[in-house]
Amino acid sequence: MHELAERLLKAIRKQESIRAGDRLAAAVSGGADSVALLCLLLELRAELGIVLSVAHVNHKLRGEEADEDERFVAQLARQHGLELHVCEAPVDGNQIFGIEAAARELRYGFFRQLAREGRVTKIATAHTLDDQAETVLLRIFRGTGIRGLSGVHPRIVFEEQGRAFGELVRPLLGFRRAALQEFLREQGQSWREDSSNRDIAFLRNRVRHRLLPTIGKEFGEAAIEHMGELAEIARAEEEHWGCGHPEVRGQGGGAGDETRQAASLRGLAVAPLLALPLAAQRRLVRGWMETNARDLSISFRLIEEALELARGSAGKRLELPSGRNLRLGRRCGRQELLLELGPPGGRSEAADYEYALTVPGAVQVPELGACIEARVVDPRGVREEERGQLLDLGRMPKEVLIRNWRAGDRFWPSHTSEAKKVKELLSDRHATGAEKKLWPVAVAEGCGLIWMLGFAVPAAFRAPVGASKAIWIREIAGMM
Repeated sequence: MHELAERLLKAIRKQESIRAGDRLAAAVSGGADSVALLCLLLELRAELGIVLSVAHVNHKLRGEEADEDERFVAQLARQHGLELHVCEAPVDGNQIFGIEAAARELRYGFFRQLAREGRVTKIATAHTLDDQAETVLLRIFRGTGIRGLSGVHPRIVFEEQGRAFGELVRPLLGFRRAALQEFLREQGQSWREDSSNRDIAFLRNRVRHRLLPTIGKEFGEAAIEHMGELAEIARAEEEHWGCGHPEVRGQGGGAGDETRQAASLRGLAVAPLLALPLAAQRRLVRGWMETNARDLSISFRLIEEALELARGSAGKRLELPSGRNLRLGRRCGRQELLLELGPPGGRSEAADYEYALTVPGAVQVPELGACIEARVVDPRGVREEERGQLLDLGRMPKEVLIRNWRAGDRFWPSHTSEAKKVKELLSDRHATGAEKKLWPVAVAEGCGLIWMLGFAVPAAFRAPVGASKAIWIREIAGMM
C-alpha cells in the first residue's frame, strides 16, 4: 500500500468519515487533486468495504476543454469499471465575480440530488490542505470571525426538514497538493489542467499562485500546515459555543404570521446581554440578527455598533441596509435592542389596532406580540417607582379600550403641570418608527385616555395613598 494511501486510511478511520457499506461517489473534475483522490480510494476500497463510483459536473465554462475533461473522467471510470454520474450544469461565464460560487452551488445541488435519490450515500471531494489555507486567508482578507476561520469543513450532512439523507466528506484536507501530484507521477497517472486555474482575475488564484508560494518561501512550508491547524481549532471552538452555550444562540424567532413579522419589532433584552462576557455578547447579537434578518450582511463593525448602541441611552438608533433600523428602546418595562423589519427596499406601515379589555382581565394584542393585562393588586407589593401606574379600583369601568394612540390624543401624567399631546410625550422618550406608531393606551368611555404604557396615570384616576387594592395595567411580553 502506498504511503499516501496508508495516511488516508488512518485519517478516514480517525474521523469515521467513511464506513463499510457506504456507496461513495468520488467527485472528479479531472484535475490532479480529484484524480489522486479517486486513485487512493481505488487502492483502499476493499479495505474500507465501500461501493465506489464517480461523479462529474460539466459547467461548460471552457468550451471544448470542459468537454475534454468530461471525456477524460468518463474514460477513468470505464478503465476501473466504475459507475459514472454526469451532470451538465452551465454557468454564465461572462461575469468575473461570482462564477466560482455559482458553479459550486450547482455542483452541490447535483451531489444532494444523487444522495436524495439514493444513488449514493456519500460524496467525497478533493479539497486539500492548500485549499484550506487559501480559504482561511481569503476570509481573513474579506473580514471574518471564528466561524469563518474554521474554513472548509471535513463533513457536511445533507438534510431536509430535519431528516439526514446523505453526506459530503473531504478526506484530503490534511494533504498537500504537491504530494498528491507526486503520487500521480509515481503511478504514471495523467490528469487535466484547468486553464482557468491560472487566471489571476480570480482572487483565489492570486492567493494560490502568488501569496501561498511566498508564504512557504519566506516563512516555511509549516506555515501552511499551521493555517490548517487554526481552522481545526476554530471549528472546535464553534462547536463548543454552539452546543455548550444556549444563552448565545439566535433569539427572537421567525415563526408566525408573515404580515405581522414584516411590521413587528424583534427585541433583544439589553440587561442580560450586557451581563455576558464580551465574546458571548458578540455571539448573541450575531445570532439574534441572523435569526431575525436573514438577508442582512453582518460584520464585526455592525456587531460592535450594536453593542455600543446597547450601552447608550434609549432613543438612539442605527440605520441598517434596506431602510431598516436598529434602535434602543423600551418594551414591556425593559430596555431592548429593537430591530425594525420591513420588506426589501422599505418598511411596512404599522396598522392601527383596538381591543376591548375587561377589568380585571387580559387581552392579546398581536400587533405588539404581547398581551395587555389589567390586574387587581395590593399597592404595598408594588415597587415604589411603579406605584404611579396604579389606578383607583373604585373609579375603573368594567371595560376599557386598548388601542394605539391616534393623532390629537392627549394624556396627563400625574405630577405634571398639564396634559400634553401623546406625540410629544413619545418624542420626549425618543420613540420612533413602528414602536411609536404602535404605542398602547387605554381609553375609558367618557373619560379619555386613563393609561399609557410606561407613564404615570392621571392624578384623577390614581390609586389613593393607603388603598389596599388597585388596578395595574401592564404589557406582558409574549402571547397568551
